[in-house]
Amino acid sequence: MLLLTLSLSLVSCLSWILEAPSFALREITLNPRSFTEMQLLLGLDVQNPNRFDLTLRSFEYTIYLNNEEVGNGRLEKELLIPSSAITRIQAPVAAKFKNLGGSVMSLITGQGLPYKIEGTADVKTVIGSRTMTFSNEGRL
Repeated sequence: MLLLTLSLSLVSCLSWILEAPSFALREITLNPRSFTEMQLLLGLDVQNPNRFDLTLRSFEYTIYLNNEEVGNGRLEKELLIPSSAITRIQAPVAAKFKNLGGSVMSLITGQGLPYKIEGTADVKTVIGSRTMTFSNEGRL
């Protein structure tokens, strides 16, 4: 009974112990699929500020370029994010050319482009699981 009480209290204190990982967009690769659609492959750096490993169980995200929603995606395979480290992940996004507007030319020419990525991440640790929301803005 004592062991059960101790384990439940540890899981309830997970929010005090667990720091949320951060997500930063580092690159976008364009892969045209048709005349109207393309796949974007996002290179995201995931930083784990904790002293223990995290397992990213699922990851849903929406990407905005020039303050316009471009598309969204979902990763469902588990990824290990080592403690106090940055891990690069590849996240696909299906987008239509009409949603990209003038952002495609900025991406091709390498001009600075404001972005925003937001969503939810389901994270598992040795002491429990938690779903976290995130949002990050910057320039490519």
